[in-house]
Amino acid sequence: MTLHAEEEMSDDNLTIYDIEQGILTGEILERQKDKVTAESKYRIRGLTLDAGEIEIIAKLSPTGKLVIITVYIP
Repeated sequence: MTLHAEEEMSDDNLTIYDIEQGILTGEILERQKDKVTAESKYRIRGLTLDAGEIEIIAKLSPTGKLVIITVYIP
């Protein structure tokens, strides 16, 4: 998780378990391409543990790990 994602998670009173649940229950709404690096990032909408909506922006790192860029409540 990026520092920005952790700050946004804290601001919205979300936990890492909410993020995980959002990814597991979510669907990819959009694939975006970075104009500079050409990396793909994904906008995912899912549900938190208490069934609230959450959106997650994530990408795959060069090592194949998922990087959470930011999270928010839509």
